Amino acid sequence: MSDKADFTEKQYLGREWIPITIRLILAMFCFAAYFFTDERERNGDLLAVVGFSIITISIILGFVLHFKTIVANKSVTLDGLWTTRRVKIDLNSIVKAEKGTYSRYLFNNPVYNLHTKGTIRFYTAGNDAIHLTDRDGLLYIIGSQHANEFLRAIKEEMKTKG
Repeated sequence: MSDKADFTEKQYLGREWIPITIRLILAMFCFAAYFFTDERERNGDLLAVVGFSIITISIILGFVLHFKTIVANKSVTLDGLWTTRRVKIDLNSIVKAEKGTYSRYLFNNPVYNLHTKGTIRFYTAGNDAIHLTDRDGLLYIIGSQHANEFLRAIKEEMKTKG
């Protein structure tokens, strides 16, 4: 078994365009309200502080790692944010691997190890996902921004004997 990973992907919380747009619109609203408040209003300065805080938080979130996906040694390892447990999916128990969409909705919240109705979801950003079905019928849906490369790496690992 080699220590080199066939596929590695890091997904960050603050790099999805829809939440960034929402935060920037809120910041612009705060700056516009600050601009149009009278100078005698004491709480007008609070709007500027909130606007700058929103922009600062957006910048910080761009560097916060949500989870890292690694395909190596006949397994998919998902390592999450700080206190989350590492999830290791053995590819020997996977019967079907395919590319699909993560969700039919436009807005999706980032999730890590969310168990609902026989599926386990991992998602940060993007539209594509890899659907892995194990022998017990459990479906893993792993969102990826590089789904084609991720699927290729999974299929190669499933082919190799070891």
